[in-house]
Amino acid sequence: MKHPVKGIDHCFALVDDLQEAAAQYSALGFTLSPMGVHSEAKGSANYTIMFPNDYFELLGMIKPTELNAFRREMLENMGQGLHAIACRIGDAAEAAAALGELGIPTRDLNSFSRPVPLPDGSEGVAAFSTVSFTPGDTPLGSVFMCEHKTRETVWIPELLDHANGACGLGAILAISDDPKADAERFARLWAEGKVSETDGAVTIETGPNSAPLILMTHESMSSAYPGADLSKTAKGAFTVLRVKTSNMDSAMSCLAKAGIEPIKTASGIAAGPEHAAGLILEFVPE
Repeated sequence: MKHPVKGIDHCFALVDDLQEAAAQYSALGFTLSPMGVHSEAKGSANYTIMFPNDYFELLGMIKPTELNAFRREMLENMGQGLHAIACRIGDAAEAAAALGELGIPTRDLNSFSRPVPLPDGSEGVAAFSTVSFTPGDTPLGSVFMCEHKTRETVWIPELLDHANGACGLGAILAISDDPKADAERFARLWAEGKVSETDGAVTIETGPNSAPLILMTHESMSSAYPGADLSKTAKGAFTVLRVKTSNMDSAMSCLAKAGIEPIKTASGIAAGPEHAAGLILEFVPE
Protein backbone atom coordinates (compact mmCIF):
# COMPACT_ATOMS: atom_id res chain seq x y z
CA MET A 1 0.00 0.00 0.00
CA LYS A 2 1.35 3.43 -1.00
CA HIS A 3 1.72 6.16 1.58
CA PRO A 4 -1.21 8.55 0.90
CA VAL A 5 0.08 11.83 2.40
CA LYS A 6 1.53 14.09 -0.29
CA GLY A 7 2.46 17.31 1.49
CA ILE A 8 1.12 20.19 3.58
CA ASP A 9 -2.29 21.50 2.51
CA HIS A 10 -2.67 24.27 5.09
CA CYS A 11 -1.96 25.21 8.69
CA PHE A 12 -3.96 27.08 11.26
CA ALA A 13 -3.52 29.48 14.14
CA LEU A 14 -5.84 28.96 17.08
CA VAL A 15 -6.53 32.45 18.42
CA ASP A 16 -7.98 34.07 21.52
CA ASP A 17 -9.95 36.77 19.70
CA LEU A 18 -10.82 36.01 16.09
CA GLN A 19 -11.67 39.58 15.11
CA GLU A 20 -8.48 40.95 16.64
CA ALA A 21 -6.44 38.30 14.81
CA ALA A 22 -8.21 39.12 11.53
CA ALA A 23 -7.40 42.81 12.00
CA GLN A 24 -3.74 41.99 12.62
CA TYR A 25 -3.42 39.93 9.44
CA SER A 26 -5.28 42.50 7.39
CA ALA A 27 -2.80 45.10 8.66
CA LEU A 28 0.04 42.76 7.61
CA GLY A 29 -1.25 43.00 4.03
CA PHE A 30 -3.23 39.79 3.64
CA THR A 31 -6.58 39.45 1.90
CA LEU A 32 -8.88 37.50 4.23
CA SER A 33 -11.90 35.50 3.24
CA PRO A 34 -15.27 36.47 4.70
CA MET A 35 -15.68 34.90 8.13
CA GLY A 36 -16.81 31.29 7.89
CA VAL A 37 -19.11 30.25 10.73
CA HIS A 38 -19.09 26.58 11.65
CA SER A 39 -22.01 24.66 13.11
CA GLU A 40 -23.83 25.69 16.27
CA ALA A 41 -22.40 22.62 17.97
CA LYS A 42 -18.82 23.48 17.00
CA GLY A 43 -19.17 27.08 18.18
CA SER A 44 -16.21 28.16 16.05
CA ALA A 45 -15.46 30.34 13.05
CA ASN A 46 -12.52 31.05 10.77
CA TYR A 47 -10.89 33.29 8.22
CA THR A 48 -8.72 31.83 5.48
CA ILE A 49 -5.70 33.36 3.76
CA MET A 50 -5.46 31.66 0.40
CA PHE A 51 -2.48 31.00 -1.89
CA PRO A 52 -2.48 29.15 -5.24
CA ASN A 53 -1.42 25.78 -3.78
CA ASP A 54 -1.98 26.01 -0.02
CA TYR A 55 -3.34 28.33 2.65
CA PHE A 56 -3.35 29.58 6.23
CA GLU A 57 -6.32 29.74 8.57
CA LEU A 58 -7.26 31.77 11.62
CA LEU A 59 -9.55 29.73 13.89
CA GLY A 60 -11.39 31.07 16.91
CA MET A 61 -14.18 30.09 19.27
CA ILE A 62 -17.22 32.36 19.10
CA LYS A 63 -19.22 30.57 21.81
CA PRO A 64 -18.34 27.84 24.31
CA THR A 65 -19.75 24.43 23.44
CA GLU A 66 -19.06 20.86 24.45
CA LEU A 67 -17.40 20.18 21.08
CA ASN A 68 -14.92 23.05 21.35
CA ALA A 69 -13.98 22.45 25.00
CA PHE A 70 -10.70 20.83 23.92
CA ARG A 71 -9.80 23.84 21.75
CA ARG A 72 -10.52 26.20 24.63
CA GLU A 73 -8.37 24.04 26.87
CA MET A 74 -5.54 24.23 24.32
CA LEU A 75 -5.74 28.01 24.35
CA GLU A 76 -5.74 28.06 28.14
CA ASN A 77 -2.79 25.70 28.54
CA MET A 78 -0.67 26.39 25.47
CA GLY A 79 -1.58 29.93 24.43
CA GLN A 80 -2.69 31.17 21.05
CA GLY A 81 -0.52 30.59 18.02
CA LEU A 82 0.30 28.13 15.27
CA HIS A 83 -1.26 24.93 16.59
CA ALA A 84 -1.88 22.67 13.62
CA ILE A 85 -0.75 21.38 10.24
CA ALA A 86 -3.20 19.86 7.77
CA CYS A 87 -1.78 17.40 5.25
CA ARG A 88 -2.69 16.80 1.60
CA ILE A 89 -4.55 13.60 0.83
CA GLY A 90 -7.11 12.31 -1.62
CA ASP A 91 -9.87 10.36 0.10
CA ALA A 92 -9.76 10.55 3.92
CA ALA A 93 -11.17 7.09 4.58
CA GLU A 94 -8.80 5.52 2.06
CA ALA A 95 -5.88 7.42 3.57
CA ALA A 96 -6.71 6.14 7.05
CA ALA A 97 -6.88 2.57 5.76
CA ALA A 98 -3.59 2.88 3.86
CA LEU A 99 -1.79 4.38 6.84
CA GLY A 100 -3.11 1.60 9.04
CA GLU A 101 -1.58 -0.97 6.71
CA LEU A 102 1.72 0.91 6.98
CA GLY A 103 1.57 0.74 10.76
CA ILE A 104 0.71 4.41 11.26
CA PRO A 105 -2.42 4.78 13.43
CA THR A 106 -5.06 7.45 12.86
CA ARG A 107 -8.18 8.62 14.66
CA ASP A 108 -11.21 10.93 14.43
CA LEU A 109 -12.32 10.35 10.82
CA ASN A 110 -14.94 13.06 10.35
CA SER A 111 -16.89 14.83 7.59
CA PHE A 112 -18.34 18.32 7.87
CA SER A 113 -19.28 21.39 5.86
CA ARG A 114 -19.74 25.12 6.38
CA PRO A 115 -21.45 27.91 4.42
CA VAL A 116 -19.22 30.12 2.28
CA PRO A 117 -20.15 33.68 1.15
CA LEU A 118 -19.23 33.94 -2.55
CA PRO A 119 -18.04 37.06 -4.42
CA ASP A 120 -21.31 37.36 -6.41
CA GLY A 121 -23.30 37.66 -3.19
CA SER A 122 -24.56 34.10 -3.17
CA GLU A 123 -23.70 31.43 -0.66
CA GLY A 124 -21.88 28.17 -1.35
CA VAL A 125 -20.84 25.23 0.78
CA ALA A 126 -17.31 24.11 1.63
CA ALA A 127 -17.17 20.40 2.45
CA PHE A 128 -14.29 18.44 3.96
CA SER A 129 -13.35 15.11 5.47
CA THR A 130 -10.53 14.99 8.00
CA VAL A 131 -8.62 12.32 9.86
CA SER A 132 -5.92 12.87 12.48
CA PHE A 133 -2.60 11.35 13.35
CA THR A 134 -2.34 10.25 16.98
CA PRO A 135 -0.53 12.38 19.57
CA GLY A 136 2.06 9.63 19.88
CA ASP A 137 3.10 10.24 16.27
CA THR A 138 3.14 14.03 16.48
CA PRO A 139 5.89 15.30 18.81
CA LEU A 140 4.65 18.90 18.59
CA GLY A 141 1.32 20.52 17.85
CA SER A 142 -1.46 18.73 16.00
CA VAL A 143 -1.17 17.15 12.57
CA PHE A 144 -4.19 15.95 10.63
CA MET A 145 -5.18 15.22 7.04
CA CYS A 146 -7.77 17.11 4.99
CA GLU A 147 -9.80 15.93 2.00
CA HIS A 148 -11.28 18.85 0.04
CA LYS A 149 -14.62 17.97 -1.55
CA THR A 150 -15.40 21.47 -2.86
CA ARG A 151 -12.14 23.15 -3.84
CA GLU A 152 -14.00 25.73 -5.93
CA THR A 153 -15.55 27.28 -2.80
CA VAL A 154 -12.23 27.41 -0.92
CA TRP A 155 -9.75 28.50 -3.62
CA ILE A 156 -11.70 31.55 -4.78
CA PRO A 157 -9.62 33.61 -7.28
CA GLU A 158 -10.46 36.94 -5.63
CA LEU A 159 -8.79 35.76 -2.41
CA LEU A 160 -5.40 35.02 -3.98
CA ASP A 161 -4.26 38.65 -4.39
CA HIS A 162 -2.46 40.05 -1.32
CA ALA A 163 -1.06 43.56 -0.87
CA ASN A 164 2.11 42.09 0.65
CA GLY A 165 2.72 39.89 -2.42
CA ALA A 166 2.20 36.65 -0.43
CA CYS A 167 1.94 33.64 -2.71
CA GLY A 168 2.49 30.47 -0.66
CA LEU A 169 3.61 28.74 2.50
CA GLY A 170 7.40 28.83 2.69
CA ALA A 171 8.02 26.74 5.81
CA ILE A 172 6.70 25.97 9.28
CA LEU A 173 9.23 26.17 12.13
CA ALA A 174 9.03 24.81 15.66
CA ILE A 175 11.10 24.67 18.83
CA SER A 176 12.17 21.18 19.88
CA ASP A 177 14.23 19.87 22.78
CA ASP A 178 15.57 17.14 20.45
CA PRO A 179 15.16 18.31 16.83
CA LYS A 180 16.77 15.26 15.20
CA ALA A 181 14.71 12.69 17.10
CA ASP A 182 11.46 14.65 16.63
CA ALA A 183 12.22 15.12 12.93
CA GLU A 184 12.55 11.37 12.41
CA ARG A 185 9.15 10.86 14.03
CA PHE A 186 7.53 13.59 11.95
CA ALA A 187 9.07 12.38 8.67
CA ARG A 188 7.08 9.14 8.60
CA LEU A 189 3.85 11.13 8.34
CA TRP A 190 4.60 12.09 4.72
CA ALA A 191 5.14 9.83 1.72
CA GLU A 192 8.32 11.68 0.82
CA GLY A 193 9.34 12.76 4.31
CA LYS A 194 13.12 13.22 4.30
CA VAL A 195 15.30 14.62 7.08
CA SER A 196 18.38 16.80 6.66
CA GLU A 197 20.42 18.91 9.06
CA THR A 198 22.21 22.21 8.43
CA ASP A 199 23.30 25.16 10.57
CA GLY A 200 21.48 24.15 13.73
CA ALA A 201 18.20 23.37 11.98
CA VAL A 202 16.70 19.98 11.15
CA THR A 203 14.44 20.05 8.08
CA ILE A 204 11.70 17.58 7.16
CA GLU A 205 10.86 17.78 3.46
CA THR A 206 7.15 17.00 3.13
CA GLY A 207 6.81 16.48 -0.62
CA PRO A 208 6.99 18.30 -3.95
CA ASN A 209 5.57 21.84 -4.00
CA SER A 210 5.00 21.62 -0.24
CA ALA A 211 6.33 23.65 2.67
CA PRO A 212 8.97 21.91 4.80
CA LEU A 213 8.80 21.57 8.57
CA ILE A 214 11.92 22.88 10.31
CA LEU A 215 12.85 22.08 13.92
CA MET A 216 15.30 24.07 16.03
CA THR A 217 16.37 24.29 19.64
CA HIS A 218 15.16 27.25 21.65
CA GLU A 219 18.64 28.76 21.46
CA SER A 220 18.79 28.40 17.67
CA MET A 221 15.30 29.85 17.24
CA SER A 222 16.22 32.84 19.42
CA SER A 223 19.30 33.42 17.30
CA ALA A 224 17.35 33.11 14.04
CA TYR A 225 14.68 35.62 15.16
CA PRO A 226 16.57 38.14 17.32
CA GLY A 227 14.34 40.19 19.55
CA ALA A 228 11.25 38.05 19.03
CA ASP A 229 9.47 37.16 22.27
CA LEU A 230 9.23 33.39 21.97
CA SER A 231 7.27 33.22 25.21
CA LYS A 232 4.31 34.73 23.33
CA THR A 233 4.12 31.78 20.91
CA ALA A 234 2.14 28.60 21.54
CA LYS A 235 3.89 26.20 23.91
CA GLY A 236 4.50 22.73 22.53
CA ALA A 237 3.19 23.63 19.07
CA PHE A 238 4.67 25.48 16.08
CA THR A 239 6.46 28.82 16.31
CA VAL A 240 7.07 30.45 12.92
CA LEU A 241 5.07 30.64 9.71
CA ARG A 242 7.32 31.50 6.80
CA VAL A 243 5.37 32.94 3.85
CA LYS A 244 6.71 33.38 0.33
CA THR A 245 6.17 36.73 -1.32
CA SER A 246 6.61 37.79 -4.93
CA ASN A 247 7.57 41.29 -3.79
CA MET A 248 9.63 41.87 -0.66
CA ASP A 249 9.25 45.65 -1.03
CA SER A 250 5.47 45.25 -0.80
CA ALA A 251 5.81 43.13 2.33
CA MET A 252 8.13 45.69 3.92
CA SER A 253 5.72 48.49 2.98
CA CYS A 254 2.79 46.69 4.65
CA LEU A 255 4.74 46.28 7.88
CA ALA A 256 5.77 49.94 7.79
CA LYS A 257 2.14 51.08 7.26
CA ALA A 258 1.10 48.93 10.22
CA GLY A 259 3.77 50.56 12.38
CA ILE A 260 5.59 47.26 12.86
CA GLU A 261 9.36 47.29 13.27
CA PRO A 262 10.47 44.23 11.26
CA ILE A 263 12.78 41.58 12.63
CA LYS A 264 15.58 41.08 10.13
CA THR A 265 16.29 37.40 9.48
CA ALA A 266 18.76 35.49 7.33
CA SER A 267 16.06 34.93 4.71
CA GLY A 268 13.82 37.99 4.96
CA ILE A 269 11.84 40.00 7.50
CA ALA A 270 9.41 38.98 10.24
CA ALA A 271 6.70 40.35 12.49
CA GLY A 272 6.77 39.25 16.13
CA PRO A 273 4.00 37.22 17.80
CA GLU A 274 2.43 40.29 19.36
CA HIS A 275 1.55 41.45 15.82
CA ALA A 276 0.53 38.05 14.40
CA ALA A 277 -1.78 36.31 16.90
CA GLY A 278 0.88 34.36 18.73
CA LEU A 279 3.24 33.29 15.97
CA ILE A 280 6.24 34.77 14.23
CA LEU A 281 5.20 35.69 10.69
CA GLU A 282 8.20 35.78 8.33
CA PHE A 283 8.24 36.98 4.73
CA VAL A 284 10.82 35.50 2.37
CA PRO A 285 11.36 35.93 -1.39
CA GLU A 286 9.46 33.51 -3.61
